[in-house]
Amino acid sequence: MSRERDTTQYQQRRRLQGEHTQQVILQAAIELARQRPFEKVTVRQICQQAGITTGAFYHHFPSKEALLAQGFAPLDLYMEQYLSQHPQQHPLQRLWTILSGYAMFMEEMGCELVARYYQQRLDAPEHHCIDPNRFTLRAILQCLQQAEEEGLMAPVRSPEWMADFLFRHFRGVVIDWILHRGEQPLLSKLEQDYELFASLFLVSGPQKDLSVPPEAPST
Repeated sequence: MSRERDTTQYQQRRRLQGEHTQQVILQAAIELARQRPFEKVTVRQICQQAGITTGAFYHHFPSKEALLAQGFAPLDLYMEQYLSQHPQQHPLQRLWTILSGYAMFMEEMGCELVARYYQQRLDAPEHHCIDPNRFTLRAILQCLQQAEEEGLMAPVRSPEWMADFLFRHFRGVVIDWILHRGEQPLLSKLEQDYELFASLFLVSGPQKDLSVPPEAPST
């Protein structure tokens, strides 16, 4: 029994170490991509920035392109950590917290990497729509379900419909931000659109807290 417990704990430590190394590699790539076009960033430069060997890089990612494909994998973890900083919020305030955190993640990634990620998804033969079990989408749905239970939503559409609508719309706002090459602040654009959404669908108006903590979780 003790041996099984030790094995389980070892596997958990290895998994956490692997996740941490992936995050370090991704963050290094993001920082380098802010300084030069992504195609000019080499695996060796990423490794130097991350303080790891090229062997460690290829243990986690078969190529630089694979790293780009994994670039959005931390989004749900980022959102979960971000929301943990705002416990017991009013459901409509929490909805804004989700959307603002989403925008901050995208801006942290940078316009070029976000654009390349979407292009890669479009080119991938296994391209598919968003997984309904994703944490971010479920968090939006939970906010809207709670708002409905508390009588804060106009009885126009179901929470499921609104959650899907919100996610599709704000993903479109991100694509528009890409088309403008990141020249306009994404967060302020999302704020304006959220206010419109609130005026159309929420009985009590926007009810959002626009304050953003000085430090958000790192990607």
